[in-house]
Amino acid sequence: MLVVRPAKPADLPGLERLASTATPKLTNLPAHRDRLEERISRSQRSLTREVEFPGDESYTFVLEDLERGEVVGTATIRAQAGAHEAYYTYRQETLIHASQQLNVRREVQTLSLSHEVSEATLLCAMSLDARYKGTSAESLLRRARLMFIAQYPERFAEILAIAFPGYLDADGESPFWNSVGRHFFVRGYQEINHLAGVRSKSFIAEVMPQFPLYLPLLTPQARAAIGREHPQHETALDEMLAEGFVRSRHVDIFDAGPVIKAERERLQTFRRSTWHPVRIRPASALPDAEPAMIANQKLGGFRCVVARYALSPTGQLMLSPEHAELLGVEEGRAVLAAPLALPAGEDTFDEGEL
Repeated sequence: MLVVRPAKPADLPGLERLASTATPKLTNLPAHRDRLEERISRSQRSLTREVEFPGDESYTFVLEDLERGEVVGTATIRAQAGAHEAYYTYRQETLIHASQQLNVRREVQTLSLSHEVSEATLLCAMSLDARYKGTSAESLLRRARLMFIAQYPERFAEILAIAFPGYLDADGESPFWNSVGRHFFVRGYQEINHLAGVRSKSFIAEVMPQFPLYLPLLTPQARAAIGREHPQHETALDEMLAEGFVRSRHVDIFDAGPVIKAERERLQTFRRSTWHPVRIRPASALPDAEPAMIANQKLGGFRCVVARYALSPTGQLMLSPEHAELLGVEEGRAVLAAPLALPAGEDTFDEGEL
């Protein structure tokens, strides 16, 4: 039995373990006890706050394996990426250099500091125990956040974004950082990544050059890393593209990892989710059906599980007593359901940014 639920103080040791084993190390999930403790407290405060529009709220969830009694995954939603301070990225742009006298016209690719993503809701800080990777648990943890957003739209922005870890070489170094950021900080990628996690990324933008970076001046390795995800996150990126996210022209200011964006109403989980009253039946009596994400409608007591999408002729969702108890729902109460499987997606750019 696996369930996604809001994090609580007792989950701190589990979050520490997940932060320390994340591959690669995540800026937004530092292996720092005080920061993780603060993250849990902030999430609990956000869940009790009356919210009419997104602000500095942050919601941290965990994936719990009830049979093992372990927290085996975590993921977070930041209601507004730049609520506290601007959320900086590099935006890929094209400049035209032309001279009529020399009959020269060149299009040059550049990167410019941007904080356009600051207004978006950010899905971030996901880490999963290696034993569960490649299973339905991974999709449940990643997409249960969308089930939460679907129920409380006033708490989140119309645009959702995800920044994926960028490409690192065999030594765990970022070719992009070594070609750009290292010149201004004289520190390696791993060290600066840890500092940004414990503090914030804003100090990076304060020191980085404010003028556009001309890509031809970077090393070939750095140019090849721009918009390229870390190999461990290829499957995750593919799934979210199938969900309906599209690549933007924004990349991370550390490692140039891709930033994907979407209007939330265009995502598959939003378009295909439906409400159903619950009908409780023994597990042995439930018909075979495709798996689905099932979520209750409790803010602080949010729960999301994977169960069979078994509907009665009258549109009731048939749940086993175990799943009903796990969700905290009684017969007749409504739950939100969305198919776990996603249609094949396309790897495309946001048309508005081409």
